[in-house]
Amino acid sequence: MRIISICPSNTEIIEFLGLTSQLIGVDNYSDWPVNLDHLPKLGSDLDIDMDKVEELRPDLVIASLSVPGMEKNVKALKSRDIPHIVINSHSLAEIGESIEEIGAACEVPERGKQVAERYRTQLAQFHSIASLIHERPSLYWEWWPKPVFTPGRVNWLTEISELAGARNVFADKDTASFQTDLEEVKRREPDYILLSWVGVRTEKINPAVVHKREGWNELPAVQKQQIAVMEEDFFCRPSPRLIIGLDKLAKMIHPNAFQSVPLDPLFQKSSEAR
Repeated sequence: MRIISICPSNTEIIEFLGLTSQLIGVDNYSDWPVNLDHLPKLGSDLDIDMDKVEELRPDLVIASLSVPGMEKNVKALKSRDIPHIVINSHSLAEIGESIEEIGAACEVPERGKQVAERYRTQLAQFHSIASLIHERPSLYWEWWPKPVFTPGRVNWLTEISELAGARNVFADKDTASFQTDLEEVKRREPDYILLSWVGVRTEKINPAVVHKREGWNELPAVQKQQIAVMEEDFFCRPSPRLIIGLDKLAKMIHPNAFQSVPLDPLFQKSSEAR
């Protein structure tokens, strides 16, 4: 098949399915696996060049609604009658379903089921240990600093937090992404501050920015020096690479409890960040 992916998380799922060699074009932000440089780049995931997409004559375009604004891409694909599917995962369970959906659409349904099953098995291993942990520190996830955005209850990072034996301090907000402010974060007194800015490379995030925020030096996370920059690759994309992020988080917060959890080789090989 001639496949186009216009979202990084879908490109990553394609790799897990063993179909990267069938890609004929990707969005500009798709950066894993690392051997994509030879492919035509079709624009940012919010502004895909549909003329280029059409010229490539794909058998299938794998689109997404994981970021607000992607609706424009889906509308354009429909108007041009370009064969496509739309992935819209917000939870860990939905990511598993998406693996199977993409596998079926790309004519490798059994491979899709196999990858999804290994993904679910790995999550279950973390769940079995997390269920025994009672002391759960609170985590503040920062997706964007100005204005401040953080994941709410309907988000895989809330689930990741729970599977790591912790809790998202904004899990009471019934939404996938919640706009808040620095004062509200301060009032919630998180035990950990985790900076994972969407689309920003890890080395460009300076955790020292936290100390410049008024009153934040009084927070438990700052007092205990529990501030961390978390790779966008492993925490902000709805793909199986979230397993790598979960493993890092769990072993950072509860190293003794989770040290015995083995990583499936399928996910271990995807642990290299960009």
